Amino acid sequence: MLLSIHPDNPQPRNIATVVDCLRRGGVIIYPTDTIYGIGCSILDPDAITRIARIKNIDVKKANFSFICADLSHLSDYARSVDTPIFRMLKAALPGPYTFILDASRQVPKLLKTKKDTVGIRVPDNKICQAIIKELGHPIMSASLPMDVDVEYFTDPEVMHDVFGHLVDIVIDGGPGHILASTVINCTDGAPTLVREGAGKWEHLIG
Repeated sequence: MLLSIHPDNPQPRNIATVVDCLRRGGVIIYPTDTIYGIGCSILDPDAITRIARIKNIDVKKANFSFICADLSHLSDYARSVDTPIFRMLKAALPGPYTFILDASRQVPKLLKTKKDTVGIRVPDNKICQAIIKELGHPIMSASLPMDVDVEYFTDPEVMHDVFGHLVDIVIDGGPGHILASTVINCTDGAPTLVREGAGKWEHLIG
């Protein structure tokens, strides 16, 4: 299904359709403040495994992120975030960043890396935030498979043509961006840059 949702005023009925899909174990493609992502409920192992199959990767080696509506879930899924790191997150989010933090016990085992970390995202995107608030917990998210023309990153109709048979809903929330999020590792003392993306990072790490 290709489902159009207004980027500035998400229609409650359409948000409810997406949330119902996620609660039933569905997989969606949805907009963020960077590139479109592929996601599902963090509480559904079958849906998580399905996304790993779509990406043709081992679920344990995948770089999945938790997409949150705000920082209220931080203490649920990340442990011992010290004051300087929290201030940095608060200053940067919502925004085009992924912060790698130490995972708490509430992170499903299927989603924990060998290093026992979790990636946290709070996109500056009203569709994202509306879905997560209605769902009541974060979305597990990954980038789309990279082996297709880059146009699908920006055009939801093309994404639907390419991936519509693999996922349950492709949300059309307007054109996407080409740059992914900037990734910052906060697990080794001083924050370090892992991947430069859409978010400016010098002021956060400097």
